[in-house]
Amino acid sequence: METILNTPAYLPLDRVDVWFQDEARFGQQNTTTRLWATKGSRPRAVKQQQFEYAYLFGAVCPSTGETQAIIAPYSNSEIMREHLLLISQCTPPDRYALVIMDGASWHQDYLGDQFDNLSIMKLPPYSPELNPIEQVWQWMRQNEIANRCFDGYEDIVDACSNAWNRFREDKNRVTKLCNRDWINLVN
Repeated sequence: METILNTPAYLPLDRVDVWFQDEARFGQQNTTTRLWATKGSRPRAVKQQQFEYAYLFGAVCPSTGETQAIIAPYSNSEIMREHLLLISQCTPPDRYALVIMDGASWHQDYLGDQFDNLSIMKLPPYSPELNPIEQVWQWMRQNEIANRCFDGYEDIVDACSNAWNRFREDKNRVTKLCNRDWINLVN
């Protein structure tokens, strides 16, 4: 019902694209994962003690395989507005974007009011399993960013950019990882 209330009445549901949005923090306090090693050996994994990090704001549209991202040193409503602007700009003129996100303090409903082709729908509290982009963060940490040291903020930004670009280069991966049956608005 909320989906219908958040989209313009004149727009048929087959022209609505569902986007999932979230942000994740990546930094020097990095993820340590399992390593392949010779049986009986004890491989070493690096764990940094510094605390620099960057926020990666990411959004995916599973039905089209499109993605949008922005990297920032912090998260706030202004960065969120910039991210929504990217989603709005990549939405074709004859389409509408319904952006599903959690209830973080910078995910304000009024930010969606600034765009003619976009609206925001909030997930219920404490339900990250409903947002498929959480699996994107897991994929990035497991496959691209884990077990690494970073020299500083710029190195973190470069690693996040490379990891996001590697994820988005295969639209089938985006669709396979993020598609859910319940987002199909038209049967």
